[in-house]
Amino acid sequence: MGVLVQLLFLLASTVELSPGISLEIHVLRPQLGSSGHHVPGLSCLSWRLGVETHNIIEWSTVPQACESYVGHYMLGDQYRKDSGVVVYEAITHAQSLKLAGDGKDIWVFDIDETSLSNLPYYAKHGFGVEAYNSTQFNNWIYEGKAPPLPESLKLYKKLQSLGIKPVFITGRPEAQRNVTAANLQNAGYHTWEKLILKGSSVTGTAVAYKSNERKKLEQSGYRIVGNIGDQWSDILGTNVGNRTFKLPDPMYYIS
Repeated sequence: MGVLVQLLFLLASTVELSPGISLEIHVLRPQLGSSGHHVPGLSCLSWRLGVETHNIIEWSTVPQACESYVGHYMLGDQYRKDSGVVVYEAITHAQSLKLAGDGKDIWVFDIDETSLSNLPYYAKHGFGVEAYNSTQFNNWIYEGKAPPLPESLKLYKKLQSLGIKPVFITGRPEAQRNVTAANLQNAGYHTWEKLILKGSSVTGTAVAYKSNERKKLEQSGYRIVGNIGDQWSDILGTNVGNRTFKLPDPMYYIS
């Protein structure tokens, strides 16, 4: 990477999956960040705000000067707090709904950086400073060890108690179905209505792909009462549902 990053292993938080069983998240925390090139006038906090408000778009990597900032944000308390606010609003919305009770009310979840966290991978690859390497990332996916995002798992459990069924729509390829399903279950997402992965014949943007899959769901009689993702491409387009919720993610951008 051309930068010195020391990593300290520790438990930052745990998620209780069942009595006596816990699963770690944020197991890597940076002690020292990047000493890379200074960019005059760059405020990494303002850059992240621009990303989250979709004012900065079509970017490929995190500015090198912001590696330490993004790393500490993602592995620190603020990321958890920001995610918690999103999920609080999502649960408030879900509780306000008058459901039909016919099993057709669904909530759409993205997977990567929404349901499952790839932070153990990104902690080793510059928190988005490094250019995306599909081979390295897919090798991580096939390990099937991504932990859950605690707030998303909390939302998932609450929705089930309300009678709202989860549907996962991911940009992961169909070839990764088995490892993805096993990872979700091991992370605490034990059941779902549908798990939709990207077929080999699908082309175009993530917005078009996810819009089309949501359209198919509604044409099948489902009602999308909520939709949550970490990318704007998860919640833009058509057939987005009653309300959309954007989780923070300053590490990468998908159009």
